[in-house]
Amino acid sequence: MNAAPNNSALSPGLYIVATPIGNLGDLSPRAAHILAHADIIAVEDSRVTARLLQHIGVRRPMQPYHDHNAEGVRPGLIARMATESVALVSDAGTPLISDPGYKLVRDARAAGHAVVTIPGPCAAVAALTLAGLPTDRFLFMGFLPPKAGARASTIAEVAGVRATLVFYESGPRLSSALAALAEGLGDREAAVAREITKHFEEAVTGTLSTLAARYADAPPKGEIVIVVAPPGEAAPASAADADMALAEALTRLSTGQAASEVAKALGLDRKMLYARALELKG
Repeated sequence: MNAAPNNSALSPGLYIVATPIGNLGDLSPRAAHILAHADIIAVEDSRVTARLLQHIGVRRPMQPYHDHNAEGVRPGLIARMATESVALVSDAGTPLISDPGYKLVRDARAAGHAVVTIPGPCAAVAALTLAGLPTDRFLFMGFLPPKAGARASTIAEVAGVRATLVFYESGPRLSSALAALAEGLGDREAAVAREITKHFEEAVTGTLSTLAARYADAPPKGEIVIVVAPPGEAAPASAADADMALAEALTRLSTGQAASEVAKALGLDRKMLYARALELKG
């Protein structure tokens, strides 16, 4: 099933509905239609979703579905999908991104129910568009562990990944997270995006250490997205580096062997190094 029906009644199944991350105007007409006509909406927080439903002028039955109750609630939702339309939302953004929704999708598919996605806002993707950092490859990491040891281990796992890294973080932990990233990744370029789509939206850029210092005494409110640049390319070897390596190699090897060894080690042209080695020997 690829799209919701045009009429008011929805076919049975699971509808994954992306909701605004701040600006209610970002709710798509299709998402509003699904929420207005779903038999039940699985929600992260019924108070948050109630405000969204009030915005579009509807009331619908809601079932809390979150980390703490998902295992118990999921079987009932799966059973209802056989004859009813079940919409899944998070408090903000795209469901399944940093929340437990994937298990509901997995079990719905296993039960043979239709699964439909209604795409829309996602804070991680929105932050990438604001950061001004490479987007051809990126890795979403969700929230870093709160304990220092586990956080350092997680950062070490991705230190060599040649992609832009995206993290969610809270205001009170922002500065310490940025400092830990600087220590574990090196002082890379980064961006801190907050209040995305709201009146005071901002994306502050700088090195990780600079950003950590900026927020050390002024932690911002709300949830935040940290975007970190990929590791930089190694600086090319200088002429002095080549001379030093050749001089050492010539104490052990013939001119040709020394040139070959240094060319492989430094990624330089062998013929150039051979000529330079002859000059050094002369």
